[in-house]
Amino acid sequence: MKIRTIVAVTCAAFSIAGPIRAHDREAETVAKKLEAAIPNVPGKSLLALEVDYAPGAASPPHTHAKSAFIYAYVISGAIESKVNDGEKRIYRAGEGWSEPPGATHSISRNASKTRPAKLLAVFVLDTSDNPLTTPLK
Repeated sequence: MKIRTIVAVTCAAFSIAGPIRAHDREAETVAKKLEAAIPNVPGKSLLALEVDYAPGAASPPHTHAKSAFIYAYVISGAIESKVNDGEKRIYRAGEGWSEPPGATHSISRNASKTRPAKLLAVFVLDTSDNPLTTPLK
């Protein structure tokens, strides 16, 4: 098996049918959409996750895996985000941004208190790098 520890440590719950809670919050769910080893880049994997935010929902501040380059794309609604020392920004459906390896994500939330939002997060990372996200303390 090429993708061992990502599945075992950070994504084991994704094998459950349907969405699961992200960061132990009921208002935010995460569903794995794709997981694959990158065949022409040994030791690297691609993981795509869909994050559904209920109105007003937010992810706790967190960091990402040290090797993870991330592309985030807003599918619907609007997402407020702040990565590292960058400015806080609202991204609307059809917009996206990237995050460097080991990024700190201090803000990640639905920009609306009344409408849901959906985000696709695509991770390219070392196959053995885990955990995928770590809450800030």
